Amino acid sequence: MSNKKSFYITTTLPYVNAEPHIGFAMELVHADIIARAKRLQGFEVFLNTGTDEHGQKIYKAALNSGKEPQEYVDELSDKFEILKLDLGLTNDLHFIRTTENSHQKAAQKFWELCEKAGDIYKKKYKTRYCVGCELEKTDSEIENNRCILHPNLELEIREEENYFFRFSKYGQKLLDLYNNNPEFVIPDYRLNEIKVLIKKGLEDFSISRLKEKMPWGISVPGDSEHVIYVWFDALVNYISTLGWPENIAQFEKWWPVVQFAGKDQVRQQAAMWQAMLISAGLTSSKQIVIHGFLNFGGEKMSKSLGNFITPQDVIGKFKLDGLRYFLSREFNQFEDTDVSWNKLKELYNANLANGLGNLVSRIMQLAETNLEETPELPKEAIPPEFFAFLDKYQINKATNYIWQKIGELDVLIQEEKPWESKNKEVIRELVLKLYSIARMLNPIMTGTSLEIESLIKTNKKPEYPLFPRINA
Repeated sequence: MSNKKSFYITTTLPYVNAEPHIGFAMELVHADIIARAKRLQGFEVFLNTGTDEHGQKIYKAALNSGKEPQEYVDELSDKFEILKLDLGLTNDLHFIRTTENSHQKAAQKFWELCEKAGDIYKKKYKTRYCVGCELEKTDSEIENNRCILHPNLELEIREEENYFFRFSKYGQKLLDLYNNNPEFVIPDYRLNEIKVLIKKGLEDFSISRLKEKMPWGISVPGDSEHVIYVWFDALVNYISTLGWPENIAQFEKWWPVVQFAGKDQVRQQAAMWQAMLISAGLTSSKQIVIHGFLNFGGEKMSKSLGNFITPQDVIGKFKLDGLRYFLSREFNQFEDTDVSWNKLKELYNANLANGLGNLVSRIMQLAETNLEETPELPKEAIPPEFFAFLDKYQINKATNYIWQKIGELDVLIQEEKPWESKNKEVIRELVLKLYSIARMLNPIMTGTSLEIESLIKTNKKPEYPLFPRINA
């Protein structure tokens, strides 16, 4: 049995009604960076992602495509799963689909626990509903009679009998959770947002849909006329992926979880899901890290506007580690970022081609010419300051720290002029500092890290530029 400490991290599960875009790639890569860093620190890691495959949006999209829902989600889920390879994610990444039999059984068991706690009841209701969010909308979430997040969609008026979850019961318990864990949601202003929402008063939310109107979902236990609402179903993936409720030992090994999510999911992840966990008698999540959105050319990405960028588009122009660099350093982790192809090209040339790539070539040219062998490399080459940033999920700051060290190394070269002095001690120092940079790059730009390490260990200069300049 392993004596390593356990660490569990997950992304949200995106809907499969559209192909994956670069925004979700950021969430995946950020989670992967933290997972890799934790492994370097000696942790045993469980990294989870997957696809959310039920709900009205997917049902309608399947009907519009002329396909059965299961056939439709099977095809699109494959496009998300292939991101494991495209984004260079760790091989042991766990990928869950909410149409899996084990997940469906877990969602039904979770329902039964909440029902046993007295938190599920049936009532008739009338509400304004956003199909884009798959959520009922309150006055504060509506502007010009449209959902703030989906202004292109008309709100639907829903009037039917559904099952509800007693969300209103958990306001104080949620506030207690936040007050006892002041870093429960990162960044702190997202935590303040949810506190304000709760203090205004929580409303119970619908957790079922009539099967005759929307059959694509998991059947409600004991009531064949209803299916479980997609949000209630999907959130359970965070525990079903661990084998809950069948494999309690594995669940207890990994739980609680660190969740990565977008800024449009604060309510669902930090409040709804936590209330559901309390109701089911389970421990709350460990932390929730909320990231901003990516916009293109000043507008939210949209296929209809022609500004929808896939991660594969970026990889095609800048290679995998170019994409991972942008996602880690140049895209603001917690706020929205506006990108354009020209901006990406400028950042690539300045910081990868002229920056890191040129530095590696200069130092390894000096080493190959002046050193008989590689200096003895330290076992611990990663400064604690680097891990300190990642322990707080500050990926931008961790990557900036690496580029700070790259800048310091450039200054050292200019001051010492080793191409003139041929000073072997100075060149050895340069190689060792470059090795430290390579080790820090490991969780962020893994391929580049391994390539630099290989050059150092063989005492060879690169045969070709690590990052060729892009002029077109």
